[in-house]
Amino acid sequence: MAMTLRLPEDLDAKLTERARREGRSKQELAIEAIRSAQERAELKVDDVLAELMDSDAEILDYLK
Repeated sequence: MAMTLRLPEDLDAKLTERARREGRSKQELAIEAIRSAQERAELKVDDVLAELMDSDAEILDYLK
């Protein structure tokens, strides 16, 4: 799916420079960053759920 992303000039310059250094496209780097952010967010949710399962194990066993 196509998407237009408008970046502040300073961020675009940094992204352009990194893409040049790494020999990759800005699109590639942006997709990688979005995927990484999504994975970190999912890990946080999983960590919270695991913590709740541990802390509320007694209640959850009772409800079974």
